[in-house]
Amino acid sequence: MGLPELKQTTTEARVNALAMPQGGWSMTARTAALSRVQTMGLPSRRDEYWKFTRPDTLTAVDAPDAAALDPEEKPVFGDIDRLKIVFVDGVFDADASDDLTLEGVSIERLAAVADKDIHWAKDLYGVLETNGQTPVHRPLAALNTAFATDGVLIHVTGRVSRPISLIYHHVSTTSDAILHHVIKLEKGADVTVLENGPAAARFNKVMEIDIADGAGFHHVRAQGRDHDRRAATHMFARLGENSTFKSFTLTANGVLTRNECVIELTGDDAVAHVAGACVGDGDFHHDDTVFITHDAVNCESRQVFKKVLRNGATGVFQGKILVKQHAQKTDGYQISQSLLLDGDSQFLAKPELEIYADDVVCSHGSTSGAIDEDALFYLRSRGVDEKQATDLLTLAFLAEAVEEIENEALAEDVLARLEAWLARRS
Repeated sequence: MGLPELKQTTTEARVNALAMPQGGWSMTARTAALSRVQTMGLPSRRDEYWKFTRPDTLTAVDAPDAAALDPEEKPVFGDIDRLKIVFVDGVFDADASDDLTLEGVSIERLAAVADKDIHWAKDLYGVLETNGQTPVHRPLAALNTAFATDGVLIHVTGRVSRPISLIYHHVSTTSDAILHHVIKLEKGADVTVLENGPAAARFNKVMEIDIADGAGFHHVRAQGRDHDRRAATHMFARLGENSTFKSFTLTANGVLTRNECVIELTGDDAVAHVAGACVGDGDFHHDDTVFITHDAVNCESRQVFKKVLRNGATGVFQGKILVKQHAQKTDGYQISQSLLLDGDSQFLAKPELEIYADDVVCSHGSTSGAIDEDALFYLRSRGVDEKQATDLLTLAFLAEAVEEIENEALAEDVLARLEAWLARRS
């Protein structure tokens, strides 16, 4: 059965406007991804998992203009000792980046090695993205696999001493960046990956993470303050036995952000935590869509998402836990909450559990409300002014999500950013 006419027209126009990199080891995966895009069609509001978010500006041929912001505050993670890899509007900036050499890991650029016939990433590029297309189609991720112009290929063989920091700068008001990262952790390896910056006027990013037995992947992301930016990001992760995946995202501003995270727990005793805190004001739409599949015994997953919204901002959460029949002893937890600082904002939630095993502990909850008047009165009665009291209660509300960050220095940096956002809106 063919695509509806409007979806087919939109898909053809977007695909025809892009140029696929040719040759090399990634060509088979790119061709297959293009076929998936053409079969699925790019998303529309009629698609079940896009009914809360308008994809029009993400699928249009041209990126809408987005003014670049020059923030006065110091860069995120600026005090952290890290290896910096910088992209400007999706183009690698060698002068601003560090030497890509670090003990326990090899780092290469996708664009620099794409013309080779053989590369370790051939067995992973597009593979986890393909797996993540079932049972829910993710056509923007397939579009990325087909047309990504650059990214980093990270092969972790040991315990990496310094975080790897991916920094995305936005300069051009019409930039349209497509980056694809592949990260492979060998048995017992451990790495921390940081991401920050607005990246481009429109940004499409895929990160595929393959975590072998006993390995640990830690990820902290701060999405940039440029308010006019639009982004669709995707993380696909596969976990082996006794492995760990932990990811936290801070989002402040952005007219449209869609973050998707798809995780497969395929080895026994694996742990996956996904968390996010977002603060939005005015013309702000933020969508977290998460799908976690338990496909092994005695695994744990957590989804913790907090959103603070005001002046008509919109927050979306779509989270699912799928427990397969043999995945006994599963511990799945999911919470999504919003704090609405006025009557004009809205929070749209779709939490889901699908369980086929009988020896599990799974729960989900979703709430939306205003500042606790009793707590506010308590602080006011002790001499705290209303603005400061509101900020304190807002930070306390976000704390559960921020606590998912294991590294104390990174957690303190995130809290400082949240405090700065609240201060700017005094």
